[in-house]
Amino acid sequence: MKQCIKSSQKPARLATAGRSALICKAVSAPPSTKLKAGVVHGQDLVDLMQHAQKNGYAIPAVNCTSSSIINACMESAKEVNSPIMIQFSNGGGASMAGKGISNKDEQATIAGSIAGALHVRAMAKYYGVPVVLHTDHCHKKLLPWFDGLMTANEEYFAKNNEPLFSSHMLDLSEEPIHENLDICKKYLTRMNKMGLMLEMELGVTGGEEDGVDNSGVAAEELYSKPEEICEVWEALTPIAPKGFSVAAAFGNVHGVYSPGNVKLTPSILGNAQKYIKAKHSGSDDKPVFFVFHGGSGSSREEIREAISYGVVKMNIDTDTQWAYWDGVREYEAKNRGYLQGQIGNPEGPEKPNKKYYDPRAWTRKGEQALVARMKAAYEDLNCVNVL
Repeated sequence: MKQCIKSSQKPARLATAGRSALICKAVSAPPSTKLKAGVVHGQDLVDLMQHAQKNGYAIPAVNCTSSSIINACMESAKEVNSPIMIQFSNGGGASMAGKGISNKDEQATIAGSIAGALHVRAMAKYYGVPVVLHTDHCHKKLLPWFDGLMTANEEYFAKNNEPLFSSHMLDLSEEPIHENLDICKKYLTRMNKMGLMLEMELGVTGGEEDGVDNSGVAAEELYSKPEEICEVWEALTPIAPKGFSVAAAFGNVHGVYSPGNVKLTPSILGNAQKYIKAKHSGSDDKPVFFVFHGGSGSSREEIREAISYGVVKMNIDTDTQWAYWDGVREYEAKNRGYLQGQIGNPEGPEKPNKKYYDPRAWTRKGEQALVARMKAAYEDLNCVNVL
């Protein structure tokens, strides 16, 4: 369900570089679409991923560090009538726990991620859209964090017949591919019993995020090979068909970049889909759910091209961080005279300022700015009014 139009317009964002290209205009999905609202897992999550591929859109996944940001993300999804992915990085989990807690043995990151998930669980149903509850990059050294979350999922599953989260990511791209796959297979076997989806990373996403710096990585490591992607598909499909996604590298990088400074090759993804279909004589044109990491600096055309090759999820972090801060910054600039003390402002020396410095006032401005930024992201991802 997508329309394609010839356009040389500059995209609304993530970047403003434009080339005359065939781009896809967001249109509504069929009115009969029956996707579950609230936190999804298992077959409901697979249905959502397949719906995204079929209808030519990707779902934004936002790294969240507070309940305020979580709520703003779900608010944006409600306003555009589309799904949302709420995810926590290891550092985001620590932030949810509070910096006053020791993180010995990953106890703060585990507790904070669980707390964030429980908040999403409590609130998601009120926003009326599908919500995917996810954790981001887990490198080998962070496996104790992953293990703690797996225990939490199993305990939640025993009581509720569903896992606490929808999915988790293992990022073992720095390890040899055989080790990467062995560990992924081990965890996916455990996860599949609860209907948890696994996201795995293949190749390296450049740049820096959450304390992991890949800015000096060799250029060839930024591009996955179809044979490698097929190897992942062959290893994980017998365990959980459609129960995993692949964050393959096609030149994408984390961080802040001006348009034109990121050299993406989305066709790598399309070539991999064709390779797998041909090798296994399959009928599915898009056997792999792909994930797009490091989207800052990418043009709308590049994003839409990646989606056309089977990308169903795109991570957003840097731009939403700035948007939230920018909303707060603008509020402070506008009301500076009322924010210099509890009493005394341009209206008089005895005038109170409580309504200006109340955190609910300025955090709301951050939320509203984030919602506005997310609406632009939804447009880029062809994900407006898809429910």
